[in-house]
Amino acid sequence: MVHATGTSPQVHKNRRDWYNLRGMLPFIWEFRGRALFALTCLVASKSANVGIPLTLKGIIDHFEQASAAGLALAMPIALLVAYGVLKLSASLFNELRDVVFAKVRYRAMRRLSTRVLTHLLQLSLRFHLGRKMGAVSRDLERGTRSVSQILNYMAFSILPIVVEFSLVAVIMLSNYDPIFAGAMFGAVALYMLFTFLITEWRMDFRHRMNQLDSKGNSIAFDSLINYETVKYFGNERLELNRYDDTLQDWEHWAVKSQSSMSMLNFGQGAIIALGVTLVMVLAANAVAQGSMGIGDLVLINAFLLQLFIPLGFLGIVYRQIKYSLADMDLIFKLLDTEPEIRDREGAVPLQLRQGEIRFSHVDFSYQTERAILHDLSFEVPAGHKVAVVGHSGAGKSTLSRLIFRFYDVNAGAVSIDGQDVRDVTQDSLRAAIGIVPQDTVLFNDTIYYNIAYGRPDASREDVLQAARMACIADFVEGLPDGWDSVVGERGLKLSGGEKQRVAIARAILKQPRILIFDEATSSLDSHTEQAIQETLSEVAAHHTTLVIAHRLSTVVDADRILVMDKGRLIEQGTHAELMGARGAYFRMWELQRQEAKDQVTGQAG
Repeated sequence: MVHATGTSPQVHKNRRDWYNLRGMLPFIWEFRGRALFALTCLVASKSANVGIPLTLKGIIDHFEQASAAGLALAMPIALLVAYGVLKLSASLFNELRDVVFAKVRYRAMRRLSTRVLTHLLQLSLRFHLGRKMGAVSRDLERGTRSVSQILNYMAFSILPIVVEFSLVAVIMLSNYDPIFAGAMFGAVALYMLFTFLITEWRMDFRHRMNQLDSKGNSIAFDSLINYETVKYFGNERLELNRYDDTLQDWEHWAVKSQSSMSMLNFGQGAIIALGVTLVMVLAANAVAQGSMGIGDLVLINAFLLQLFIPLGFLGIVYRQIKYSLADMDLIFKLLDTEPEIRDREGAVPLQLRQGEIRFSHVDFSYQTERAILHDLSFEVPAGHKVAVVGHSGAGKSTLSRLIFRFYDVNAGAVSIDGQDVRDVTQDSLRAAIGIVPQDTVLFNDTIYYNIAYGRPDASREDVLQAARMACIADFVEGLPDGWDSVVGERGLKLSGGEKQRVAIARAILKQPRILIFDEATSSLDSHTEQAIQETLSEVAAHHTTLVIAHRLSTVVDADRILVMDKGRLIEQGTHAELMGARGAYFRMWELQRQEAKDQVTGQAG
C-alpha cells in the first residue's frame, strides 16, 4: 500500500516518529543547561566505567610481571585506590545525572499535559460531542507518560550505550588486533539488526492492543457514567459482554505479543552467546600463543560483560521507545487537530453597551444534509425578556450555542450590540453571557465549588446569597457536610431539580449583562418552580434575557414570544397577541392546558 503522497506506510510512520521527536525539543530546550550538564555527567560516568577494566588489567599485569621476574609480590596501592575511585565516580556521576535530568523529564510531562488540556479546551463542541472521553482520557494518560519514558530511555539507556561503545571501540582498535573489535561489534550489529527487524514486526500487535485497550476503557467509562441508565434497563450483562468481547480481542493480541517477545528474547540470547564465545576463543588463543597476557584476557572479558549486559536491555528499550512513540503520536495528532472555532485575526473584545442580541437571516446545520435553522431573523432588545417556544426539534437550544459561538452560522450573522460574534474574542463574548442549561452537568466537587464556579473570585457571602436566591441554601445547609458536600460524577448525587438550582445560583453569581435560560425550571416541582420564576424575574430585570422554554406557562410575562417550528420563525408577539391570533401558539397552549387538566384528574382519581 502506498499513500497518496507516494510514500509507503512505513516511511510515513518513520517521518511521524521524527516529527514527534522534534516536537519534544522545545520542552528540553527550556532546561538546556541542565540537559547539557546531565550529558557531561553521563560521559564522566561512562569514562569511569570503562576505566575500571583498564585498572583491573593493570593490577593483574603488576602481579604477573612481579611473578615472572621472581620478585616479592607488593600491593599496587595506587591502582587499587584508582580502582575504588573509578567505581565511586561511576556511581556518583550516574546518580548526579539522574538527579539533574529529573527536572527536565517531569517538567516536559507537565508542559505537555498542560498544552494538551489547553488544546482540548480550545477544540470545538462538535469535536467533543464526536469523541469518546474515556478513550481520550486514556490516550492523554499514555501520551504524556510516553514523553517521560522516551527522555528516560534516551538519557539513561541509548546515550550511555553509545558513549560506552565509542570509548571501548577506541581502546580496542588502539591496543588490539582489529579482529577482536570486528568480532565484538559484529555481534553487536547483528544483535541490533535482529532486534529492530523483529520489533518492527511486533509493533502491529502493540498497536492493536492499544486500540482495544482504549476501546475497552471507553466502554467501561461510558457504562459507569451512565450507571443509572444501565440499571433502568437491567443491561449490566450487555455492558459486561461488550467489555469482555473487547478484552477477548485484546487478550488474543496480547498473547501474540508475548509469544513473539519470547522468540525475540531467545534470538537475542543466542546472538550474545555466540558473540561472547567467539571473542573469548580468539582471546584465549592469543594468550596461548603469547601475543596477549592474562590481563588482556580479563580486560576483553570485562568489556564484553560491560557491553552485553546493557545490550541485553536494548531490545526492551527499543520496544518501549517504539511503543512510547506510538502513544506519543496519539497526543501529537490531537495537537495537530485544528480548532473549528478560532478568534479571527484582529478580533477585539466585545464592547458591551446595552446587550441587544440580533439574528439576521441565519442559516445553520450541524451536518450538511440536515438543516436546523432557515433564514431566521429576530432581535432581543436590550433589557427585554424574549422567549422562544416550540416543539422538540424546532431548533430552540441551537440558538444559545450560536450566541455563545460554539458553532459558526452557515449564512447570516449573530450580533450583540451590532458586533458580529465572529469578530470579537471568544473570552469576552462568553464573559458577557450567563446561562442555565437544560442539561446541567456539575463538576465532581463540592456544592460550594460548583456555585462559585460562576465567579471564582466572588466572596463567600456572594456565593451564599446566590444560593439563597436560587432556593437551594436551606437544602445544602441541611446536608451532613453542608457546603462541602461532594456532588459526584456529573452531579449524580443530586436530583435533577437540585442540579438545576445549583446552575441557577451559578448564573446569578456570574452577574452577566445577558442571560439565557434554556428550560431553566424543567426539572423543578410546581411549588419550587413558582419561587424560582419569581427569582429569575428579579434577576432578569434590567438584563437582556432569552428564555427557551417548553412549558408556555413560564413565559407569559415575556415582552415578546417567538414561536419556532422546524427551524423557522412562524409566529411572534406577546402572550395576549398570540392567544388572540389563535395560531400555533394557541394550539400549544390549549394542548398543555388539557395535559395539565388530565394530570390533575388522574391524580384525583
